[in-house]
Amino acid sequence: MDDKARIDQQHSQLCSWLCDAAYPLWSTAGVDPAGGFHERLAQNGRPLAEPRRSRVNPRQAYCFAMAPSLGWRGDSAALVKHALDYFVTIYQRPDGLYRTLVAADGSPLDDRALLYDQAFGLLGFNIAAATGVARGDRERQSFDLHALVLKYMKREGPGFETGVPPSLPLQSNPHMHLFEAALAGCEVGSENAMWKALADELGELALSKFIDPDSGALREFFDANWKPAEGIQGRIVEPGHQFEWAWLFLRWGGASRPNARAAALRLIDIGETHGVRNGLATNSLLDDFSAHDAGARLWPQTERLKAAALAARCTGEAKYFSMAVHAADGLQRYLDCPTPGLWYDRIDAQGNVVDEPAPASSFYHLVAAIAEISALARHA
Repeated sequence: MDDKARIDQQHSQLCSWLCDAAYPLWSTAGVDPAGGFHERLAQNGRPLAEPRRSRVNPRQAYCFAMAPSLGWRGDSAALVKHALDYFVTIYQRPDGLYRTLVAADGSPLDDRALLYDQAFGLLGFNIAAATGVARGDRERQSFDLHALVLKYMKREGPGFETGVPPSLPLQSNPHMHLFEAALAGCEVGSENAMWKALADELGELALSKFIDPDSGALREFFDANWKPAEGIQGRIVEPGHQFEWAWLFLRWGGASRPNARAAALRLIDIGETHGVRNGLATNSLLDDFSAHDAGARLWPQTERLKAAALAARCTGEAKYFSMAVHAADGLQRYLDCPTPGLWYDRIDAQGNVVDEPAPASSFYHLVAAIAEISALARHA
């Protein structure tokens, strides 16, 4: 079977898993009737009473906003509303930013406002608006949060603080998700120029500061001047983020930014050449591309699939179709668990699956990956 036929097969398998198992499970067992979504489900499908990160709810809103386009026919709009209403009611601080952690009963546990969590709030609001779920309300919430992020987190120089209060090291990862949220905002239509300006600023920052000019690899941690942080932190290179940034650069750059396209394809090559071990994208390398953490979480597999699928569509090159096939094969190893619709989050460096509850936050990664292989299957 050739690669394009295999992609059709994998697309069918993943969409069946998503619509027949994952969406039905997370729309019932994953939902807390009192508000919001549970942080994790045990491998028997039962929710756990434990603290809840704010990012979980806008991520779940993203998942269910995408559901109709992926073939699920449940009440996705009600679930998007359930997620975002809880996010606003429980996590919003008096200054309008969103705290990072609450207890299972909704009481605050960590009142810091992290850029990472604001980025997912923006993504949740923008994807809800783009898919027509309470469009006016969600656009307003997104505009308000955009203004607050600029007010409280924008640095005097390029980029944003990691949170409020600010702290070092500066990090590329929350900028990546802010970039993703800005690209989603560009697809809403209203106030497109505002989101385009933010996306352009973040894309140029990544090209000029986050990517090492010699190796082409993207780093994670930086000092106050956007130089690599001291010690091991400044040397960390995560294969999953090479793929994820590549996916974003390809979406942002198109044919109009050849430098972004070239950087994206170089990031994919780095991730695939140095970061894949025994068929799985590993957690982290050092800047000489030696192994730092040879375990393999689920999310780098989804980012590998997203990057490969979009690169295959953009370039038509056979190697990216083949990469997408291998990435989808690796991803499906995590879905082979006792309760259909759940997943394992980790495979250790020895290749052993770690038997532990499934984090709701990973559903966002899975949905985005399945959306990309769906687009590739239609294209091919």
